[in-house]
Amino acid sequence: MTTARPAVVIAATPTSNGDLHVGHLAGPYLSADVYARYLKATGRPVVYTTCTDDSQSYVVSTAHRRGLAPEELVRTSTEQISRSLAAAGTLVPGLPPIDERYRRTVLDYLLELHAAGRFQPRTVRLPYAKNAGVFLYDGLVSGTCPVCLSGSCGGACENCGHPNNFDELIDPKYTIDPSDPVVYREQRILVLPLEEYRERLSSYYASRTPRWRPHAKQLIGELLARPLPDVPVTFPGSWGIPAPFPETPGQIVYPWVEAVPAAMYSTWWAATEQGNPPGAADELWRAESGAELVYFHGFDNVYHWGLVDLVMLMAHGDRYTTPDANVCNEFYDLEGEKFSTSRGHLIWGADLFAEVPRDLVRFYLALTAPEFQRTNFSREQLHSVTTRRLVDPWNALADTTSLVLGGVVDGTALPTTEAGRRRATAMDERFRLCYELPGFTLGRAAETAITQLARLRALAETVDPARNGHSPTAPGDLLLEARTLLAWTAPILVDTAERLTGLGVDLALGGRPATEVPAFRFPRLPATDSPTRPTTLIDSAR
Repeated sequence: MTTARPAVVIAATPTSNGDLHVGHLAGPYLSADVYARYLKATGRPVVYTTCTDDSQSYVVSTAHRRGLAPEELVRTSTEQISRSLAAAGTLVPGLPPIDERYRRTVLDYLLELHAAGRFQPRTVRLPYAKNAGVFLYDGLVSGTCPVCLSGSCGGACENCGHPNNFDELIDPKYTIDPSDPVVYREQRILVLPLEEYRERLSSYYASRTPRWRPHAKQLIGELLARPLPDVPVTFPGSWGIPAPFPETPGQIVYPWVEAVPAAMYSTWWAATEQGNPPGAADELWRAESGAELVYFHGFDNVYHWGLVDLVMLMAHGDRYTTPDANVCNEFYDLEGEKFSTSRGHLIWGADLFAEVPRDLVRFYLALTAPEFQRTNFSREQLHSVTTRRLVDPWNALADTTSLVLGGVVDGTALPTTEAGRRRATAMDERFRLCYELPGFTLGRAAETAITQLARLRALAETVDPARNGHSPTAPGDLLLEARTLLAWTAPILVDTAERLTGLGVDLALGGRPATEVPAFRFPRLPATDSPTRPTTLIDSAR
């Protein structure tokens, strides 16, 4: 007997400086959830997890802007993010606590690398807010990207994806007080020298490039074509985990190097919540576990997840598995403009799911997911597109199948024909190509569902149960193909799937089409109303 390969699915760790808006959910969180649900439906053991990124300096800058203590912002944001992931129907079993066990996991991971000589001391020039007396990094500093010349915060450019460590930002400003003069001061810190891993990185990407989408793949090529940067491991700051290294007293652990041990800790916690506690925090990440590791994140994190985190794994030798794939999304606009918390141009995810049936939101986000380029969310389009392309034809199919079945009792075995089974197999193949790596795509899965839905509506019109199986289409074939559609849309239409599973309808994937199918009633979908207010109006108190 062959044991199914386990999978670890990691979504980008959300910064705990606010709730998740629709742009966030349309990116890594929905995609990772659909992929995890697909694997689960095929019988694979799956851990889908993430955790809040509490150490980011964006917590400090946002807390200052909102007049809150950073600790209070972290607490309320974590609660909001957890509620939003639950409202979206994700398989994430909650957010793990960022507690002493979390910090111990991070520090043990880093201390081992330090003892092995993987970190190097460097004297670097750092931007410094003269009046405030603080060193600036990431969310505390903004300026112009030296690569693409767009506006950027520190660490990495959101627009082009290139890093800008230390003193590389042009015309830096202190984000909390732009009038405070920024000067430069030298500091001795520890760094992770990426250049030392060039050969391993090049080898990895020579074999794994098909596992990246084109834009992210292009960025990886650009980064590898340049001298690879030194990544800060410690930084002179006050918010975050105190650095335990004797060379850097009074400094903190740079937030981005927490990511790998944080993901390991989250995997351990989520597996424990699912009733399958691993023996150690890193057990499912060890090479001998054989687990498939897949990251889901946005384009602005390609540098971190694609180089920094990869080297953090490679620095431990061959102990850990490396990602099988990085599924990277682009940005999702709202009514033609970028989502913006500061300008109030957004829709909170939990608010949308409270207003519109969850399956319809998930389907529309899947259909318009920003997978290969920027795409746009519109509340009016959510209503019109899901009504016209999904709800109306779906419910028409439900009505027709009800007429076809007539008085047939649910559970009655209906025979299928070779032609019907052949069509069901063709459906399996088209959907599987949408869900499998490296070609995973929510948009094509949603479009495939729409195409098959239209075909099944036409097919249903050719069924005449009164002709005792001599009609052009047998009732069993219609139900077999309808069940195939339901099984493949189940990772997206989660409430519909749960309702059917509760009624005993088998939605598992991977088996051959059956020679008979138990009769069942094709479910109807709820409708959504046209929005009554502009989508950009939000409750500013949130």
